[in-house]
Amino acid sequence: MQALQGVERLEKLRVRQPGRVPPPLNHIGARAVFLETHWTPNLACLNIVHTTTYRYRHEVSLGPHRLMLRPRETRELRLFAHALSISPMAAVTWAHDVAGNAIATAVFDGKTDRLVIESRATVELTAPAWPVFAIAASAVEYPFVYAADDWTDLGALTIPQYCDRDGRLARWVEDFVMARPTDTLSLLKDISNGVFTQISYQSRETEGTQSPIQTLDRQWGSCRDFAVLLAEAARTLGLGSRIVSGYLSDPEESLLGSADSGTTHAWVEIFVPGAGWIAFDPTNRSVGSRNLIPLAVARNIAQVTPVAGTFLGTNADMLSMEVHVRVESTSVQDSSLQAQRGGANIARA
Repeated sequence: MQALQGVERLEKLRVRQPGRVPPPLNHIGARAVFLETHWTPNLACLNIVHTTTYRYRHEVSLGPHRLMLRPRETRELRLFAHALSISPMAAVTWAHDVAGNAIATAVFDGKTDRLVIESRATVELTAPAWPVFAIAASAVEYPFVYAADDWTDLGALTIPQYCDRDGRLARWVEDFVMARPTDTLSLLKDISNGVFTQISYQSRETEGTQSPIQTLDRQWGSCRDFAVLLAEAARTLGLGSRIVSGYLSDPEESLLGSADSGTTHAWVEIFVPGAGWIAFDPTNRSVGSRNLIPLAVARNIAQVTPVAGTFLGTNADMLSMEVHVRVESTSVQDSSLQAQRGGANIARA
């Protein structure tokens, strides 16, 4: 009966798309899935330029810098080219961390009063505007139990990272659980929408992130705070969630958290069996990866800082830090040309 209900749910979703011919369903045991999780892709080819500039009061010695600036390829994001430019000159080595993020480590020799790190990337996005998620029948309703292997591998991603001593966060999350059982995807959407409606967005240039309780108390926060609150809410329910840092593509300049056609951004991915990692952007009340370009994923937001490093001196020695992101549309032909040249493997110092 549960499997049949899953089929009926998907059939209803197919009817909600007037004027489109849905793909056929494959019936596989106790679950029914689309051949594709969407019908019409939202194709966008983008050039991204991300420049970080540090200025110092006098020449300082720079420690190693950890850079997470290479876009993370997914089924909905194809990387055509990526290049790093760093001034002063640095020795750059590449590695992957435990989450599969590409990490560049820049090591400097000598002193400088100015550091400029520029990342250039060309990507293709095919995420749909209205995604349909093929959730396994066993997880259509919450609460559900992860498979033993999934539970083991998700590990710390299911465990809250912040203290909730008096249970305030747990009570806040519980208000969204209308019944047990309840529809899993609707529940997650409701929590994400709750962050959007109950917390006022405020851009914050200072480093650091508020705890979920601080965000609930203050009722305002940046995209980083929104993401941390949603991730912790999902973990409170025993669901695996991870923080994502990357870029928000906003050609119409209409989205929250965007100062221009593009900006750095943070959101959340929650693991749901069958569908896999589903992206939720509580800052903009959206589900799915449209307009989102991931750089890195991790358990804690401090682990996905795009640029992190040290210098020998005091805080007073750093005059300023400026971050500028530009996201512009490009043609498919230009993107293909860069891919043929092997641009994705470029990294220079």
